[in-house]
Amino acid sequence: MATNPVPDHVPPEMVRDFSLFTSPGMAPTPNGDPHAAVACVHAGPPIFYSPFNTRDGRGTWVITRARDQRRVLQDAETFSSHRSIFASALGENWPLIPLELDPPAHSVFRSLLNPLLSPKRVTVFEAAVRARASTLTERIAASGTSSDVMEDFAFPFAVNIFLRFLGLPDHRLDTFVGWANDLLHGDDVKRPAAARTIVAFIDELAAVRRKEPADDFMTFVVQAQVEGRRLTHEEVRGIGVLLFVAGLDTVAAAIGFDLAYLARNPKDQEWLRREPGRIVVAAEELLRAYPTVQIIRVAKKDIEFEGAPIRKGDYVSCATMIANRDPTEFESPNTIDLARPDNRHAAFGYGPHRCLGSHFARRVIVIGLEEWLARIPSFRIKQGTAPITSGGHVFGIENLILDWS
Repeated sequence: MATNPVPDHVPPEMVRDFSLFTSPGMAPTPNGDPHAAVACVHAGPPIFYSPFNTRDGRGTWVITRARDQRRVLQDAETFSSHRSIFASALGENWPLIPLELDPPAHSVFRSLLNPLLSPKRVTVFEAAVRARASTLTERIAASGTSSDVMEDFAFPFAVNIFLRFLGLPDHRLDTFVGWANDLLHGDDVKRPAAARTIVAFIDELAAVRRKEPADDFMTFVVQAQVEGRRLTHEEVRGIGVLLFVAGLDTVAAAIGFDLAYLARNPKDQEWLRREPGRIVVAAEELLRAYPTVQIIRVAKKDIEFEGAPIRKGDYVSCATMIANRDPTEFESPNTIDLARPDNRHAAFGYGPHRCLGSHFARRVIVIGLEEWLARIPSFRIKQGTAPITSGGHVFGIENLILDWS
């Protein structure tokens, strides 16, 4: 590992060699389990400093206890969500909205967008979601006895739904997924190039919808008003880019991790087949066990937090995959219990910035599992293949070849 500077205010005894990107089990690994690898931090201090835990050369404080993460994520006066992580890759400084806005601006835009992703709105989309899952699983079942799940199902299913919601053409699905993959998992050359491509696309789509309105999300955004005014160009861009990127990777990755688990655990797989009514609760446990997102906050002022001298400008990591393996929060956290009650997991974050699309994501995941299990016979990881898993700001899985011959 390269040596990154440790700020002078960080006590040497609080520094640990840890990264969600390059620690053991985090880099792309055949048959890896990055979520289990992360759980090792609970054997150590509740908070520590890692010089390596971002891609931009900045270290972070790592919060390991779920209750402490909740304190950070609910305290917007002390910990800011404004990082311009996407724009900074382009040398610019505009926020993803509402993700990177602090109160009171955050509340204004959250109120604007909440109705679009409310449980009621999700219900309207449910028939289309199930029809898409049904079509894909029927095609897979009819085409043979094995499948590359991410290419054949998870991405075409989850991404198609978000593209339809955004009003984007399905025939460009592979192109859009490629952009997201370069952005979230690419190298230092691919990431900025993908960011520029996505921004240009969203700007162009917004311009088209101003001239040619349609019944879709982007038309809503370009026509929307906040506080009696139309949204600015950068505000439209910030909303559009966030929804575009969020819909292209996280839900598909969650479905992939879920099916990989069921492939390796045939008893749980058969239990859900016999009792499909259990899938809703099981999906919550799988979200707990296999969340995909690291959340970063920036300290707005100096603070002593659980013995850590956090200073203004320090990055603070609240990784959902760490909180969800907290033994003080969950009994036997590394055991997957598909009937786990009172599952207060952190997969969608906490506080005012809790994931805007959580209702939508939940239903997409549940319906995907229901339709897959209804049509695909008992499946396992295909002999001679190995899923490739990876850590990062968003955890991922690929080369997931399932077999039911």
